Amino acid sequence: MTHPITPPPELVQQWANASPVGIMDESWAYEMFIAHHAAQWGADQQLKLDAEQIEKAYQAGADQELEACCAWVSKYLPYLGDFPMPEDKLRAARRRPGPSSLKERALHELADVYNRDEIDDSAYDAIRLALEALPDD
Repeated sequence: MTHPITPPPELVQQWANASPVGIMDESWAYEMFIAHHAAQWGADQQLKLDAEQIEKAYQAGADQELEACCAWVSKYLPYLGDFPMPEDKLRAARRRPGPSSLKERALHELADVYNRDEIDDSAYDAIRLALEALPDD
């Protein structure tokens, strides 16, 4: 059974190809190089998963609080004729941004790769410009 944070074989091969010249002569050094990259990749994957779960829990709590406030407002503030209900005004005033677009997430991921020095400047700029040219949907 494969662990959910096991790096794909193609990625392990990429790390093997990136190992410094001569490191393969010392099997322990080669194995440590691969193990280091695998551990870093696994930690990065877990951090992304944790961040997503924290974001969902935070959003659920914020939504629950907003609904409790709207219920209180509708109970204790009178309806004002043709104006929107007070809870509708509260929801509109506290509107949260929607989820990031695919383009925004791709730009964020690209910046992470660039900051880890896994891509050179010209490749980063070319990909970034292409992503920025895409619509935000």
